[in-house]
Order: sequence, then structure tokens, then C-alpha cells
Amino acid sequence: MPPKVVPCPHCGKPVEWSPASRWRPFCSERCKTIDLGAWATESYRIPGEEPAEPEAKERAGATERRERNPK
Repeated sequence: MPPKVVPCPHCGKPVEWSPASRWRPFCSERCKTIDLGAWATESYRIPGEEPAEPEAKERAGATERRERNPK
């Protein structure tokens, strides 16, 4: 059975999916490094709502406590 061939996620070049393909699923170290850089700079994002800032939640909670329990 011949090895499976997949496209490089960065450039689309065919890559043989086998232990001989050192950078699989990428075709080269260059494509692998470019992809890693895209993740590091947050160029790739999963759709969804941005989480609230933890500090903002803490400040809001402190304000609410003060309003409920005035001194």
C-alpha cells in the first residue's frame, strides 16, 4: 500500500505521510516555522467571544460588594 499523501498546511505542496517526511504535515522546516509564527502572533483564532478581563471582573465584584454593604 503506498503511503498517504497530504497537502502542506502552509503552501499546499504534496507531502508523503511517512516517517521519512521529517516535517510532516509540512513540506519543510520553513513552512513549519511560518505556521508556528502565525500561531505565536495570534493570526489564527478560534471564533468566539473574547473572555472578560479578570481584573475587570474583580473590580466589578468589589464595587458591587461596596454598594450592597455601605459602611
